[in-house]
Amino acid sequence: MTADLALIWPELILTIGGLVTLMLGTFLGDRQVGLYQLAALLTLGAAAVAVVALFGTNASVFSGTLSVDNFGGFAKLIIYGASAVSILVAPRFFTGGMRAEYPVLILFAALGMGIMASSRDLMTLYVGLELNSLAAYVLASFMRGDERSSEAGLKYFVLGALASGMLLYGISLLYGFSGTTDFAGIAKAMGDDVNIGLIFGIVFVLAGLGFKVSAVPFHMWTPDVYEGAPTPVTAFFASAPKVAAMALMTRVVVDAMGPAIGAWQQIIIFLALASIILGAVGAIGQKNIKRLLAYSSINNVGFMLIGLAAGTQAGVQAVLTYLLVYVVTTLGAFLVVLQLRDADGNQIESIPALAGLSERRPGLAAAMAVFMYSLAGIPPLFGFWPKYLAFQAAVNANLVPLAVAGIVASVIGAYYYIMIIKTMYFDDKSDVEISGGGNIVEGTIVAVSALWLSVIGYLFIPMLGVASAAAASVLF
Repeated sequence: MTADLALIWPELILTIGGLVTLMLGTFLGDRQVGLYQLAALLTLGAAAVAVVALFGTNASVFSGTLSVDNFGGFAKLIIYGASAVSILVAPRFFTGGMRAEYPVLILFAALGMGIMASSRDLMTLYVGLELNSLAAYVLASFMRGDERSSEAGLKYFVLGALASGMLLYGISLLYGFSGTTDFAGIAKAMGDDVNIGLIFGIVFVLAGLGFKVSAVPFHMWTPDVYEGAPTPVTAFFASAPKVAAMALMTRVVVDAMGPAIGAWQQIIIFLALASIILGAVGAIGQKNIKRLLAYSSINNVGFMLIGLAAGTQAGVQAVLTYLLVYVVTTLGAFLVVLQLRDADGNQIESIPALAGLSERRPGLAAAMAVFMYSLAGIPPLFGFWPKYLAFQAAVNANLVPLAVAGIVASVIGAYYYIMIIKTMYFDDKSDVEISGGGNIVEGTIVAVSALWLSVIGYLFIPMLGVASAAAASVLF
């Protein structure tokens, strides 16, 4: 056990840091929120350093239930980064209402997501997923005096419980027909014979995981929760949990269900196409920027699933690269939204209110334009690169019709991204006064994100060899 503990330092650091921050909050109350914020950021930083120190390690711990490898490490670094940004930008949004629980919940959610990314067993899969979900339910309803926030938390909880039930039923079927909860054992059973029981298990497990990545038709919670939850929480939901859920789904289909590619590939292809099409079409009529970004997340999950449907190392590399670029783009977009305030200090979420933003806040409008073009995958912005990798992986796996359908559907999605840019730059100035600005931290994150997503991002393509090494650590 000592050897196993030495390989899970990131999880140990998050556990200890989360408990210490929790105890500080218990004794000091909400008067020292800055202290809890600092403690949480230091914890995430230390956990990230521990992940980097373990890069290159390829081992299983605790009887093979968790894997310590580059794949999990790559996902954890993105998760910890997104979690840190969500903590950094929260105090200004929760002016007068920031509570000690917020950074603690983020830390424990990050712990659960790290376990999800490293799971090699159905039991640890469920433990990590539920640890993340329980924290997320509270975060969604964090503003207890806001009806929209309470509604978002309730919807997320009810639908999340339904998805967990489906996932548990699928887990029980896989265990019952394979005789093990270990991914390698399940893969061996599927290699011998994929019977009807295992097929039903595959369907229910992928349905439960589909909810976590908000893939169609399990997306129904996403627009309402994204709109109702506090904006820093929405930014968190749109980034870190997406990474954990996609990493978990990748491990499940490649490690556990790899031999049954004929069974799960059809499901992934359906989820991909349905998510791309509905995410694009559903966003067209939206007038709330947070709801639009919710449909955008559904749409982008579809493109990630195209890479996963390939079932190859190149496909997994495309998924990891897409996650990195998507998280940077989405966080940047939500930070722009976070800085949009009217004269009374209220959050501006209406898209028509952005009319004339290029004249009032030219820097903010330029950054938002970069994020929108990048989400649309328009070259030469860096958001084009992961889409290209996903389509290339699908073509190389003889899924040419899927790649063609994804390319055609991406044209539909480009419409509503360009619509926002048109509103900011070409529509007559709205009557809503946009006052004030973000602090230096938010401005720096937005500026760095926008620069990285410009053509400058292509200078970092050699560095994405880390994604290739991470993909290689998953079993094929």
